[in-house]
Amino acid sequence: MRRQAGLILIGVGAFFLALAPLVRFYVSDRVIVAPPNRYEVTRLESKDSTYFDQARLKLRTGVTLLAKNTVRGDVRANGNDSGIAVWDSTTNLYDTAVPDKPIEIQSYRIAFDRKTSRLVNCCGSHVDGNAAVRMSGYGLLFPTANVDKRDYPFYDMTTRQTVPMRFNAVEKVRGLTAYRFTQAVPLTKTEAIDVRMPARMLGLPPGTADQKVDRYAEAYNTVWVDPRTGIPVKHRKNVRSTLRTPDGKGSMIIAQADLVTVGKDQQKLVDTANGKALQIDAVRTYIPGAAILIGLALLAAGAYTALTRTGDSPPPAPPRRPDGKFGDTPPPD
Repeated sequence: MRRQAGLILIGVGAFFLALAPLVRFYVSDRVIVAPPNRYEVTRLESKDSTYFDQARLKLRTGVTLLAKNTVRGDVRANGNDSGIAVWDSTTNLYDTAVPDKPIEIQSYRIAFDRKTSRLVNCCGSHVDGNAAVRMSGYGLLFPTANVDKRDYPFYDMTTRQTVPMRFNAVEKVRGLTAYRFTQAVPLTKTEAIDVRMPARMLGLPPGTADQKVDRYAEAYNTVWVDPRTGIPVKHRKNVRSTLRTPDGKGSMIIAQADLVTVGKDQQKLVDTANGKALQIDAVRTYIPGAAILIGLALLAAGAYTALTRTGDSPPPAPPRRPDGKFGDTPPPD
């Protein structure tokens, strides 16, 4: 009976030892990936900002702007390829004094590899409805659970070009140790404007005829990312948009802002990153390590139980005689 119990313990121990590499190398590949069904709303705020009020043809200064970004995963857009995630992003920019009328709306759809986070061009990806753009590098996420202290190519949706995101420092964000990256997006023409602008609004001398203008954008972006998961936990976007004449002599500001993720949403992103990091540590370390310890303990217990023999049973005690003494009962007189 002891031998049978020992063999059972050895079998269960072997199972736990086999479970450790299965979780570490097979299950982890299916857990440490970007989710296809992401839903997230974050807000960025900029005080003392400037923008051109098109309704009143007036440049407004000293205003507080709020950018509300919504990311929503489209689980049906990748067809049968479970290795691709498709996310839609919409950003509405508001003057907080007029919260019901967005100043600007930007939308785009990205498709990316769920393991590497690198962008791919498929599944209806676009920027503001333009499906002809070709994206490269990274988009909303850094490499999943594999962020190094190096530069990464990131696609800028405003200027529609890939610009390096350079590693700068290690800093704390709401108690989380994050890597800080910066991206300098150069002054880039983004749109040709059909309507001619009055020369006075472009800072040109009186009497100058209305001018044809193009729209330009430039930015200095900073991202703080959790290196354990690749999830950004804080953004700072110092952006500037202008109208310029083809000769560069006339220009006017369309928007200028220094947008930073609000504190409440920073904490929410940190909590999300900590939760994902716990899942990653579980499948990489905790579960495999526990399985190995349990398996070795069961193997040792099973071997001991199966190989240890029980001693011979002691002889039965002699019967007790009527007179209280031990031994055979004496014959009757």
